[in-house]
Amino acid sequence: MGCWRVPSPVLALLLVLCPAPSPACPAACRCSPRDVDCSERGLREVPWSLSPNTSTLWLGYNFITVLGPNSFLQLPGLRLLSLVHNRLELIHSHALVGLMALQELDLSHNHLTLLTPETFLPLTSLATFNLGSNRLGELEPRVLDALPQLQALLLQDNPWVCSCGILPLWRWLSHNREKVREKSLLLCRVPEQLNKYPIMAFGDESFRQCQETSLSPQHYFAFFIIGPFSFIASIFFCTFMGSLVVFYHSLRRESHCWRRP
Repeated sequence: MGCWRVPSPVLALLLVLCPAPSPACPAACRCSPRDVDCSERGLREVPWSLSPNTSTLWLGYNFITVLGPNSFLQLPGLRLLSLVHNRLELIHSHALVGLMALQELDLSHNHLTLLTPETFLPLTSLATFNLGSNRLGELEPRVLDALPQLQALLLQDNPWVCSCGILPLWRWLSHNREKVREKSLLLCRVPEQLNKYPIMAFGDESFRQCQETSLSPQHYFAFFIIGPFSFIASIFFCTFMGSLVVFYHSLRRESHCWRRP
């Protein structure tokens, strides 16, 4: 049986008249060739049917609470992502995989309390990072160290806990002052006596007690070894001394018996 072949000119014409399908714009969004605006649409999750050519994505003023794994994997060219005024509480450690071209990330006005460094490792091009108006009491500096191109950081209006736990963040902020925006709005919330005190106003002397009481891993290892050893040694010592006392009293009783008439 012979094979039916379509002439090359006809095939070319079919390709022109029937181009390859492209991802449709989500019904809840407004799309232009490289810009997708899904703001104020009552969304509870990130839309999936987005064009891989999207460079800006606006998801503000929705009800998104969680960013699951690979939430933006289909958007390798995304440069700006805005999630302002949602209800974000959790960002999965693989939620931002694939966003190597992202330059601006706005997570302000959400409910974030904890961030892990692994989450932000894919963002090798991120320059502007807004974490303002969340519920952060502390922030591990490794989260910021995972962003090699970071130029502008916003942390205002968070309930910072100004105890010894904030010392690592204070050190990072002190060494990267040029990257911190709105410095005057980084205020302590706890303890009460430091409420509304500017974090950047602290000096080395403010953390002297923390530095004096902080222990290195070597100290903890020494305590782990010496502690049980001292406890066991004390048991043997008490047992030995008790045996000596008993033996001494036994000798005295025997000596007293021998001396009786």
